[in-house]
Amino acid sequence: MSEIEFVKQTRRYLHQHPELSMQEYETTQFIETFLNELNIPNERPIETGIIGYLEGNSNKTIAYRADIDALPIQEENDIPYKSQVDHVMHACGHDGHTTALMLFTQRCKALYDQNALPHNVVFIYQPSEETEAGANKLIQSGVFDKYNIDQIFGVHIMPFEDVGTVSFKNDEITASATEYRFYLEGLSSHVASKEEGRAASEALMHVLTQVSQIQQFHLNGLNRNIVHIGQFNVGEAINTVPQNGYLEGTIRTYDTNDLNIIKEQMQKISQSVQLLYDVKCNVKFAEGYPPTINDNRLYEPVKKALINTNLKINELEKPYLFGEDFSFYRTLAPSYFVFFGTKNIEKNYIYGLHTNKLNFDEEVLIRVADYYMALLNQGEIT
Repeated sequence: MSEIEFVKQTRRYLHQHPELSMQEYETTQFIETFLNELNIPNERPIETGIIGYLEGNSNKTIAYRADIDALPIQEENDIPYKSQVDHVMHACGHDGHTTALMLFTQRCKALYDQNALPHNVVFIYQPSEETEAGANKLIQSGVFDKYNIDQIFGVHIMPFEDVGTVSFKNDEITASATEYRFYLEGLSSHVASKEEGRAASEALMHVLTQVSQIQQFHLNGLNRNIVHIGQFNVGEAINTVPQNGYLEGTIRTYDTNDLNIIKEQMQKISQSVQLLYDVKCNVKFAEGYPPTINDNRLYEPVKKALINTNLKINELEKPYLFGEDFSFYRTLAPSYFVFFGTKNIEKNYIYGLHTNKLNFDEEVLIRVADYYMALLNQGEIT
């Protein structure tokens, strides 16, 4: 089977059989069967996901990571390999990331069989990138302790960059992702005696206004941040003063100081509700993913590998403002994350991540494996 046949067949199978975060049982079994057929040692440290390992000809160890989970999205593509699971779709390209790593794994095993694998290689097929931080779950399991990893690399497809272009930058390349939730509790009364109640609706309008102004008045305008209001609701009945209100959203920032300012302002907003409206208000934060920070020491090896793979380089000035749990791997070793363009107007591959029409040409996955090989073949790593 040629490599293009392999990536098409593998990616399209995965695309037809998507599984949500921490439910990737069939996907894990599919990868485990693949590794076993290649006689690659592997282990499953948590419920889903799998780690493979090959011993090379040096004492250096390089890890490569792919995420394997899908999203709760109903696919709208009219394609033969459309998702067969209702309301579940590989709308973030993880089927492609997994397939590219499988191709690279296959190449590494061929080198190993020839006693020509330059370094030890860890293949990380990680669950639950979209929720619950599968990367952190793997790290906390202790599975990586025995491997003494020196470097970790990962990729993501990027449908807004042209095919053949790879985007990257040193330091922060994706933002932190923090969720916030406001809980309001007033006092209900009949609308005929509304002055006896304390309206959570009035308080919620205040919260909405103030939250929407944080970015405008309290953050450096030169920094890229998002303070997003996702949904809100208030009230119980058509003829009563609303007693309960709720608002939730997400914060995306790559500057820790900006994140602290946003959280402090939200705490002040919460306190002001009690003073202004006599409505109880609590704000809670769910810490999500930290920023993905590319290690400067890996810049030259990454750039050289991309050039050797004949890929066009796009060095970003600012990071992307979405979250990515690859960020956790820097606690293990120097890490670097890049974005492979998949945009192709002629083929209508123009739809964004997390949309119901995301699609791409599988040929890009061979380029990902080429990039991985170029990193592996650069001789002694620092």
